[in-house]
Amino acid sequence: MHDATHALIVIDVQNDFCPGGALAVPGGDEIVPGINALMAEFQAVILTQDWHPAGHSSFASQHAGQPPYSVVDFPYGPQVLWPDHCLQGSPGAAFHPGLHTDPAQMIIRKGFRPAIDSYSAFFENDHTTPTGLDGALRSRGITHLTMVGLATDFCVNYSAQDAARLGFAVEVRTDLCRAIDLDGSLGAAEDGMRAAGVTLR
Repeated sequence: MHDATHALIVIDVQNDFCPGGALAVPGGDEIVPGINALMAEFQAVILTQDWHPAGHSSFASQHAGQPPYSVVDFPYGPQVLWPDHCLQGSPGAAFHPGLHTDPAQMIIRKGFRPAIDSYSAFFENDHTTPTGLDGALRSRGITHLTMVGLATDFCVNYSAQDAARLGFAVEVRTDLCRAIDLDGSLGAAEDGMRAAGVTLR
């Protein structure tokens, strides 16, 4: 059993990111049993949940002539335009039905501000608007984080790098993550995480 200073962060294991979903990550459902087993080793388990309003600005459907996965400049920097996904209250936004949610003591919802996307569990994509997770972890004396979930090269990557910058000791279990891998984004993400001091295991 891990000590009370070590939390498991389970990132965006939702139907829309699993095969058959609106933004399916290849093999996204394969990691669910392993994540469930890992939960038993942690006193603190936190889930994140992508939670977009309809018509979110990061949806390609809101940008005439821009196909999904194209990149446009937003006020806070480059933004990938995604297929509509994880709409609040929709089946696609629900956690994968096989994921054990009962062990979770907290669910952090992100991406609910219409004008700004949110990959990281800690900050919106402007890198300044906080989700509240940092304070929640610190108030409980948590210093070490293990991260699993979807997708390695986006939400896991951003969450891990932000956590490392905030001073947490961070490990990513790559066997319990899956990647979208847009144009080599997985390799770049892994390099970025290592450079930030994240342990990939």
